[in-house]
Amino acid sequence: MTLTGAAPPRVPRSALADTVLERLTAVFTGAADPGRAAAMRAYMKDVAPFLGIPTPARRTLSRGVLAGTPRPAEADCTALALRCWALPEREYHYFAVDYLRRHAARCTSGFLPVARHLVTTVPWWDTVDLLAAHVVGRLVAADPALTAAMDAWITDDSLWVARTALLHQLPYKERTDSERLFTYCLLQSGHPDFFIRKAIGWALREYAKTDPEAVRAFLTRERGRFAPLTVREALKNIGA
Repeated sequence: MTLTGAAPPRVPRSALADTVLERLTAVFTGAADPGRAAAMRAYMKDVAPFLGIPTPARRTLSRGVLAGTPRPAEADCTALALRCWALPEREYHYFAVDYLRRHAARCTSGFLPVARHLVTTVPWWDTVDLLAAHVVGRLVAADPALTAAMDAWITDDSLWVARTALLHQLPYKERTDSERLFTYCLLQSGHPDFFIRKAIGWALREYAKTDPEAVRAFLTRERGRFAPLTVREALKNIGA
């Protein structure tokens, strides 16, 4: 289900997606393990059904599925991701995330609405966090005009959209826009949900690897606005 209730993006025609999906569904179905699937579904809080394929085996199978396929265009990435997301089992979503991470540079700023659809459809941390850091983050880095979209996402009613905005700079290191990061953290400092509080702490902790003094000074000024969980997470590696 899509949390925003918005209509999903159009699925473009893609011969590449046709080929990959035909191979993928055959291979993944053949590798299904119902007993393991039940345990995986329970671990992920029943967010989606699973086939029961553990990550190492899934990635090995995925390499075989993709063997000999050409590099995709943006339309191929869109079609493959949306068609995978339309399948119920979570392993297909994971396949799409891995594919997008590998080929994010093939996508333009026009892919952002597709990324938002993925973030808000069957959302949970296992897909949202990777999409935030390795897909949305790369789109924004390639087109700084998309920072305006992130400025809107940070106050979105969907906590997963807001979490994506918080985490999209996670791998930026010295390229991090620290003023924007700190502003986003303050905008969501009073959020009651664990996943937002944790994301704030995680984003600050990651930036602290690049500029620990900036993070420490920020929390010295603003500590009272954040939940204890957030502060502990942010200072985990640099202390008070």
